[in-house]
Amino acid sequence: MFGKLAEAGFTGVLVGGDPSVTVSDAAHQNGLEFHRWVWTLNRNGDTWVKENHPEWFTVSRNRDSSLTVPPYVGYYRWLCPTKAGVKEYLRDSMSAVAENTTVDGVHLDYVRHCDVILPRGLWSKYDLVQDHELPEFDYCYCETCRQEFGALTGRDPLAMADPSADEEWRRFRWDSVTALVRVLADAVHGAGKPISAAVFPTPTVARRLVRQSWDEWPLDAFFPMLYHEFYEEDLDWIGRGVEEGLAALGGDSKTRSRPKLYGGLYLPTLNREGSQAAAVQVVREAGADGVSFFEMNGLNLVG
Repeated sequence: MFGKLAEAGFTGVLVGGDPSVTVSDAAHQNGLEFHRWVWTLNRNGDTWVKENHPEWFTVSRNRDSSLTVPPYVGYYRWLCPTKAGVKEYLRDSMSAVAENTTVDGVHLDYVRHCDVILPRGLWSKYDLVQDHELPEFDYCYCETCRQEFGALTGRDPLAMADPSADEEWRRFRWDSVTALVRVLADAVHGAGKPISAAVFPTPTVARRLVRQSWDEWPLDAFFPMLYHEFYEEDLDWIGRGVEEGLAALGGDSKTRSRPKLYGGLYLPTLNREGSQAAAVQVVREAGADGVSFFEMNGLNLVG
């Protein structure tokens, strides 16, 4: 499979789980970079954290822990990026990944808060209308977040009449994720490896939907998830997303001092004749450094 990817012009793979040396060797033997894809703040599969630190999980405005009352789906169990223990634990985890000699880089995913508002194209799937921020999807109101925000502002977010309208409270949560990313970036760079992240499609959308100000992060590359049908948009929207991301990162495609941007395409929505090629062309014409696909099994590698 990796051989067919290389023949098709791919240059790297992002592989999750705990891949064996055989998998990384297969990538390297075919000239592909091998990056470990790591779920960051969504730690549903992290049994050790669940059993030893249930207090690390985020708390909704309804005062429910995402460990015991996960929003939307059962695997949505999120750690709070404000907590010192979470930062230390994830820093050590990412350092261990980066220090693995078979790994060429670390790729973060789910490095954000839970979706306070889903992309519009998913509302019907969950039988929701999210034209405002609902308390059961609004995170994080744990004691650590409330105390640290109170120390900065003298206010308690739970006492606000409308927390969604408060600029300082929004900024606090953007900054809490950004502070964690800076810690992780230092750890991975300290091991001599690059670090990248899958992020929501544009800085504007990311801030509004998932408390993610990714254009402020010190990473080497970004993979914005330009999943156009999730937002009930056409292919041209993908190009506009690339352009916004590049502008926010501070440069055009000829500026190599900025982080790279790889337009992320969702293959299940590009299964019509010619749509994959058309989407790739849109990403290229918008000036992205490359294209990424989710996921490999959606590609036709036969022949």
